[in-house]
Amino acid sequence: MNIKAMQVGPIGTNCYILEDSAARQAAVIDPGGDAPRLLAALKGLEVRYILLTHGHYDHTGAAAELAAAFPEAAVYIHKGDYCDVDPSLFPLHTQLSGGVNFYGEGDRLNLGALTVEVLHTPGHSEGSVTLRCGDVLFCGDTLFAGSCGRTDFPGGDTAKILSSLRRLGELEGNLQVLPGHMESSTLNRERRVNPYLRQAMDGRF
Repeated sequence: MNIKAMQVGPIGTNCYILEDSAARQAAVIDPGGDAPRLLAALKGLEVRYILLTHGHYDHTGAAAELAAAFPEAAVYIHKGDYCDVDPSLFPLHTQLSGGVNFYGEGDRLNLGALTVEVLHTPGHSEGSVTLRCGDVLFCGDTLFAGSCGRTDFPGGDTAKILSSLRRLGELEGNLQVLPGHMESSTLNRERRVNPYLRQAMDGRF
């Protein structure tokens, strides 16, 4: 498994290229912008999936361009975020009117020898998911290093994000935390120092 992180789009969203090196197959997670840079980074790879942790514009901005460049790639989003509640915040339904697939809790996608598992982790938005591959969590805007996603956007819910954080905190092992913004972390570190995760694990909703 090879993971390349790139900061893309208007606010430097973390986009991840997840690759099965042996099969030369890749998934692009949260292509928030800068499509030409992403296309250059994907040269020579078979792009199987475009995976969205949620539907906010800064995570989906280059999805349509990548889908056009890789027509065999399947675009996935949780149906809770494929919506028209606020087109400026959730623009995907206006950019991709067809060819979108929905995934949800417990779904699994195969990428070469890798398996990507979907955990529904609402709170930042109704359709927020965390994608797990081995010992890596692609958390989107649910869990950050030392913080968590805001809940004051449409579809946000503080009680739900705390429940989602508790679920992540209760996963076994010291998993890698690859968030949608800022630096990476580990689950053990977040259990120790993240006040929101600690609050969630203490059941203080």
